[in-house]
Amino acid sequence: MLPAPDSWPTQLDTRHSLLLVDDDAASVQVLARMLSGLGELRFALSGEDGLRLARESPPDLVLVDAEMPGLSGFEVCAALRADPRLADVPVIIITGHTEVAVEVAGFAAGASDFIRKPPVAEVVVARARTQLRLKALGDALRASALTDGLTGLANRRRFDQDLRLECERARRGHESLALLLIDVDHFKRYNDRYGHVAGDACLREIAAAIRGCIRRPADLAARYGGEEFAVLLPQTDAAGARAMAQRIVNAVADLALAHADATPSCLVSVSVGWAAARPDLDASVVLTRGESLVEAADRGLYAAKAAGRGRIGEASEAHAHA
Repeated sequence: MLPAPDSWPTQLDTRHSLLLVDDDAASVQVLARMLSGLGELRFALSGEDGLRLARESPPDLVLVDAEMPGLSGFEVCAALRADPRLADVPVIIITGHTEVAVEVAGFAAGASDFIRKPPVAEVVVARARTQLRLKALGDALRASALTDGLTGLANRRRFDQDLRLECERARRGHESLALLLIDVDHFKRYNDRYGHVAGDACLREIAAAIRGCIRRPADLAARYGGEEFAVLLPQTDAAGARAMAQRIVNAVADLALAHADATPSCLVSVSVGWAAARPDLDASVVLTRGESLVEAADRGLYAAKAAGRGRIGEASEAHAHA
């Protein structure tokens, strides 16, 4: 009698997460023994359960049997490729077939590689390691392409991508979405007096302060452009947005960075505009891919600056200072 899945081999190394999907528990156990040194292993005995586990916590590699009751390995692979969060996860299909047509169908579904049955340990480990290395390289390249080189925050491209995704996610989940736009007050004067090297150092310190205010993995801090930053806050209402905006203003003030041309404090400060919306109740947020939310936060930023800078503002206040 096979031991329960909880007692199957798990890991010697937790750097990677591997998901094994096969309706045959004995086959899963064999593969688990072969792959136990590559990372944390999770198991599913059906294609449906495999997809559920992958969506709950995206793995670094999926190994899936080609033929299973319900969803086949090819269907699991296609479903993974159709999910934006899982599209880059490599998938190795395990099959006993040798026909070219099977491989063609697998690659058409998005498979990264194949393993023949019965599996040979050295081949399984070599192919899995290759896919894990390729995944790590791809992740590093994607992260570099979406990261601001000066501050280490997300760049504008990443922000725009996440804004669109979060607007749609908030609409489907009937949730609130909040956005902050942050501008460094009198930053041109700072550069003129202290030089661009000091200006870059100032932006890095402010970015670190903003990052320190972010508490949840889903929240995104980005460099929006020049001396402007943005913070995207899923599942956050107006009260939460207002509180985060004030926290960031206070965090930058606590840096106590000298700015001789900033009156009256002679310290670096930021102005923050905030906005929150329910995309399911405000169709314009989704239709404009979040641009209407950006416009509302920008009006709040204008209000904060018009009221004296170094403070927060919301769109409704902009009219009072027009």
